[in-house]
Order: sequence, then C-alpha cells, then structure tokens
Amino acid sequence: MIDFTIQTDIDRPVADVFAYVADPSKLPTWQTNTVSAMVVGGGPVGLGSRVVEVHRAPGGKELSQVVEFWEFEPNRRLSIRVVEGPMPIDGTLKFEARERGTRMSFNVYGKPGGPLRFVKPVMQWALKRQFAGYCATLKRVLES
Repeated sequence: MIDFTIQTDIDRPVADVFAYVADPSKLPTWQTNTVSAMVVGGGPVGLGSRVVEVHRAPGGKELSQVVEFWEFEPNRRLSIRVVEGPMPIDGTLKFEARERGTRMSFNVYGKPGGPLRFVKPVMQWALKRQFAGYCATLKRVLES
C-alpha cells in the first residue's frame, strides 16, 4: 500500500487555494508532468465530476487517466480517485485556515497491483518526491 501525506503552508486565503486546486485547467501549472486536464462534459467541477488528465511519463510518452471527484466540500476537502488509467493512485486534499493563509494536506494513497506491486517501496519514494515538488510549485505559483 502506498500512503503518504504532504503538508504545505500557502500564504493565500483558503478560498483562493481551493479554487485553484479544484480547477482542472490550472493543473498543468503546478503538476509539471501534466499536459492537459479537461472536465468530461464541460462545466464547473463538483461532486461526481470526471476529468480526463494527460500526463507525460518518463521518456516523453503521454498517458491518460480519468479521475472522479468523489468528495467535494468547497474550501474544506477534495478527493479524487482514478477510475480509468494505468496508475491506481488516489488523493485527498484538505484545506484549513491558518494565521498566515492556508495549510493544505495532500494525502496520496493506492494499492498498485500486477507488476507494480513488486516496486512499491521505490514507487512510494518516487511519488512522494514528485508530489512534494508539485506542492512546492503550487505554493510558488499562488504566492507570486
């Protein structure tokens, strides 16, 4: 099982941070391997929305996945799960007001199967490093 949490303090109000993170069109600005992200059927996101994400994998190959918003509490909590795609890694983001802005807790979890189950320790280390970079980029983008 892969399971880790990254906490990031961002010097912006919770509403600003939540709105940015919940907007699929902003995903490529902070998840640097994301090529595009579009809501299935268009429109604003909410509970049950599905998003097609295209990511650039090592070697330049593009992989797509469909994620679903299965928890959506504005300015408090946002959870996504992969419903189609090669990497069964889900995430929950929690947002809380702090004296100086927002604390965002990003919990990443999943249970890779097949051949991936043999490389879970390395995979967890790589994913934690990757998602910590995403959170640092998000902080930099929102605070600039």
